[in-house]
Amino acid sequence: MVSGTTPSLGRCCASQPSCSGRNLPFQASRCPPALHPGVRLSVWTTNHCVVQQKAHAASRSHSRRGQNCRPVTVASAASAADAGGAASMGGEAAGGPSAAARLLAFQQAFWKFLRPHTIRGTILGSMAVTARALIECPTPLDWGLLPRACLGVLALLAGNGYIVGINQIYDVDIDTVSKPFLPIAAGELSPAMAWVLCIALAAAGLGITAVNFGRPISMLYAFGLFLGTIYSVPPLRLKRFAVAAFMIIATVRGFLLNFGVYSATRAALGLSFQWSPAILFITCFVTLFAVVIAITKDLADVEGDRKYGIQTFSTRLGTRRVAFLGSGLLALNYAAAIALAIRMPGTFRAPLMIGANLLFMAYLAQQTAKIDAKRYSQAGIAGYYLGIWNLFYAQYVIFPFI
Repeated sequence: MVSGTTPSLGRCCASQPSCSGRNLPFQASRCPPALHPGVRLSVWTTNHCVVQQKAHAASRSHSRRGQNCRPVTVASAASAADAGGAASMGGEAAGGPSAAARLLAFQQAFWKFLRPHTIRGTILGSMAVTARALIECPTPLDWGLLPRACLGVLALLAGNGYIVGINQIYDVDIDTVSKPFLPIAAGELSPAMAWVLCIALAAAGLGITAVNFGRPISMLYAFGLFLGTIYSVPPLRLKRFAVAAFMIIATVRGFLLNFGVYSATRAALGLSFQWSPAILFITCFVTLFAVVIAITKDLADVEGDRKYGIQTFSTRLGTRRVAFLGSGLLALNYAAAIALAIRMPGTFRAPLMIGANLLFMAYLAQQTAKIDAKRYSQAGIAGYYLGIWNLFYAQYVIFPFI
């Protein structure tokens, strides 16, 4: 036997044996091995050891002569069944994925298109503000208003989806460099389908608010969509300008969300709008928080933004300075919340508000130290930005109880 030379026996002789002298693993199979042309089997015998010995001998002799090897067709029920199965799978592959597979792929792409971290923020924010309005309501809760409240949340999610979607359509070149996992940049969603989704989301949101919440709320909603549009769409494309960009994000996520939801909830309860200390606090707090989100969200996009001439704080100041700027602004936000709780203990639950915000400050310091230790790598930036959103969610979680 030639040293280091053994035949490769693939499943049902699907692959030819090696005649190159390379070491190949011997794989036992219920199908016959590839043999020398002179060795033919009409029946797959039960004496598998004898067949293997013949295969080794034939392959040895054939390798020495340096001739080409070719597999042998074996007439057996088992090999015929396997060949039929392979042909069936090949036909299914040739026909493309099934309708169920295509639907699942679309659902996954659509979910990524909605940017789930922003969806969670919108849901938590609207629920927290609604809960606070209900807590402050002097009359018992009317559960008949629940379907209308759910429609309001659906309208907010539709608006959120439109704004992040239109941004992806016009940022596809930047996302190809900085965020290739997004569905349009990854080719999972065509630009035409993205446009269909954006138009449907905007129309659905406007329709829901117009039918259920009256003219003032509808106008606020339309204003939010307008700001989201001019943020991304030429010729204005205000995201190119750092100050204009963070002002738009702060207005939409800070003021319009909190004021709009609180105003709509009170109107649904038959109450006139009136600022409460808690709502005034969360509106100011989240507006500044949205500024931090606006300036830190560009940390991961520095390469793409520089390539396409988008001016952000990150491209101007550098990632390290922007991360420390964002952390500093958030620390001031938490310090102001603690000071407010100390100053107004009768209005806010001081122990909860002070304790929670001290905890949030400690978490913020930890995340800032982590990104610095990772030297502002993409993984470090992603972890830091996720931490910012975790703090955003956490503030809304405690808000109804302060």
